[in-house]
Amino acid sequence: MLQLPKPSCKTVLVSLDDSYERCRQITQEYAKTFYLGTLLMPEEKRRAIWAIYVWCRRTDELVDGAEAAYTTDETLDQWEENLETIFAGHPLEDVDVALVDTLERFPLDIQPFRDMIEGQRMDLYRNRYETFEELKLYCYRVAGTVGLMSAAVMGVDESRRTAPWSKGGAVDPTQEAIALGIANQLTNILRDVGEDARRGRIYLPLEDLALFNYTEADLFNGVVDERWRELMKFQIQRARKFFVQAESGVGLLSRDARFPVWSALMLYRQILDAIERNRYDVFRKRAYVSGPRKLLSLPLARLRAEVL
Repeated sequence: MLQLPKPSCKTVLVSLDDSYERCRQITQEYAKTFYLGTLLMPEEKRRAIWAIYVWCRRTDELVDGAEAAYTTDETLDQWEENLETIFAGHPLEDVDVALVDTLERFPLDIQPFRDMIEGQRMDLYRNRYETFEELKLYCYRVAGTVGLMSAAVMGVDESRRTAPWSKGGAVDPTQEAIALGIANQLTNILRDVGEDARRGRIYLPLEDLALFNYTEADLFNGVVDERWRELMKFQIQRARKFFVQAESGVGLLSRDARFPVWSALMLYRQILDAIERNRYDVFRKRAYVSGPRKLLSLPLARLRAEVL
C-alpha cells in the first residue's frame, strides 16, 4: 500500500538550495514547455513556481502515478494533513523544504491546495463527465487552482489595480488566473484523449459526444471521421475562449511576470494548433510544439508584455 510520510516523522532533510534545485530538476524533466516559461521569471519567483509545481505534480501522481492503484480516500486525507503541516512551517520531505520557504515569501492561501486534492478525489472515482459544467469544476480543481497559486507568486501591478477606467475603480486577476488554468487543462484533455481512453477514461463531456453523434465505442476505437473533427473543432473553440479570457488578466500582473506568463500562455495555446495540423488525430499522433516554434513565439510574447 502507498505510504505517505506522517507529520510525526523525524527526518534530516536537505538544505534549502538543494531542495529548490531538486524542484527545478523535476519541473524541467516533466514540464518542458512550462519550465521554459519559468526561466523568464526573476529568480525568487521562478524558484517558488518550481516548488509549487512539484507539490502539484506529486498530488496528481497519487491518482495517476505508478502507485495510483493503492491510493484511497484515506491516502488523500493523509496528504491533506501533510499539507496542513507544511503550511504550519514543518517540511516532511526534501522538496517540502522549498515549499515551506515559498509559503514564507509569498501570500499563498491553503484553499487552492485543498481544492486540488478534491480534484484528485474526483479522479479517484469518476471516469466520465456528463456535462461541461461538471468538467469545468474538475478543471478548476486540478488546474484553475494552479492559476491561483501562481498569481499569488506573480503579484499584481498596484498602479493598474486602481486604474480609473477599470470597473469599480479596481481590478482583480483572480478569474483570469483561473481561466488560464482551465484553458491549459482543456488543452491537456484534448491532447491526451487517446492516452486517457486507454485507461478507460473519457474527459470530453458525454453531452458533447451525443451532440455530434459520436459514441464512446467510437472513441475507444480511435475513430477519426467528420463527426470527430467537428466535435474537436467545438472543443478547441471552447478552450480558446478560456485563453482569450486569461489574456485580459496578464496585463494586471507585476511587470516582471508579464513576459513569462504571456510566453507560457502562447506556447501552451499552440498545442491546439498542433492538434489541428494533425487533422485532429489525437489517437495516433502526439500534439506538441517544436523547439523552433517555441523560440519564434518569444518576441511576440515580449511585445505583448510591453504594450498590453
